[in-house]
Amino acid sequence: MSCPQIAALRAALVQCHHDVMQAEAEALACLQKGDLPGHADGMHRKAQLLADLKNRTAPLLAALPDSVPAQERERLRHRLHCFSASATNALRLDSLFYMSALLYPEDHQPGQPDDLLTFIHSLDG
Repeated sequence: MSCPQIAALRAALVQCHHDVMQAEAEALACLQKGDLPGHADGMHRKAQLLADLKNRTAPLLAALPDSVPAQERERLRHRLHCFSASATNALRLDSLFYMSALLYPEDHQPGQPDDLLTFIHSLDG
C-alpha cells in the first residue's frame, strides 16, 4: 500500500509523534524538577496535539486514491479517530494521569513502541 498520499499521511504522523513525544519529555522534565504547572502544561500540550490529529489528517485521508481499499481507508479513519477521541476525553476530564497514559497500552514496557508509532509502522506496508 505505497502511494504518495500514504507517504504524506505517514510523514504527518511522524511529525505529530515527534511533537507529542517532545511535549511529554518536557512535561516529565518539569515533573522531575518539581515544576507541577510546567508538567501540567506539557501534558495538556501532548493531549491537545493528539486531540487535533483527526482534524489535521482528514484532508490527507480524503486525498487517498481509489486504489486504497475501502476497508483500509476505514481502518485508518477509525484509528485516527480513536487517538483523537481518547485525547479529547483526557482533556475534558482534565486528568493528567489519563494524559500521561495516552498512546501507551496497559502492559507497555519501556523501550517498546507506543500505539501511535505502531500505527505509523503499519503504513510501511
